[in-house]
Amino acid sequence: MSPKNLMRRLPRAFYEEADCAQVAQRLLGKFLVHERGNKKYVGRIVETEAYLGPHDLAAHSSKGVTARTQVMFGAAGHAYVYLIYGIHHCMNVVTGPLGSGSAVLIRAVEPIEGIELPTHGPGRLCKAMEIDRRHNGLDVCDGPLYIADAPEVAVASIVKTTRVGVDYAGVWAQKLLRFYEKDNAFVSKK
Repeated sequence: MSPKNLMRRLPRAFYEEADCAQVAQRLLGKFLVHERGNKKYVGRIVETEAYLGPHDLAAHSSKGVTARTQVMFGAAGHAYVYLIYGIHHCMNVVTGPLGSGSAVLIRAVEPIEGIELPTHGPGRLCKAMEIDRRHNGLDVCDGPLYIADAPEVAVASIVKTTRVGVDYAGVWAQKLLRFYEKDNAFVSKK
């Protein structure tokens, strides 16, 4: 599916939905777009994880408002980009009402345009699409990094499972808050 005619940015209201897990599922099938100079990277989102706020022990916001997590407690529709293991960038989009501390991690995209490197996994997709800490706090409703509308993935084609790498989070590690498109070859872990 070509995104040429579907480059309408998602409105802020899309991200303001109070149910972060619902937003995470609705992002499947949408286009993550990064326009950088004369380059344009477009990937179709095929895998996400929901982080529900301070009560979710797997969420960065569970530590409260810090220099790192301040963006998560801000307005919906902003990028929360952080460095993991000191080498990989990961991109989230803030959701919910102001102060909720919830965000959706974009875990994998299917390359559509301008992407030449692997995109299965949050660190790989950020590298392939040249997304880094400079994008932290950027408004994805009005900037060079955004999510464009496209038809949603059918509910019957969405797999719900546990999130990756959050074993430390107790009962929250077992919550079904990771979503991916069934049978898509670009999903990071099946």
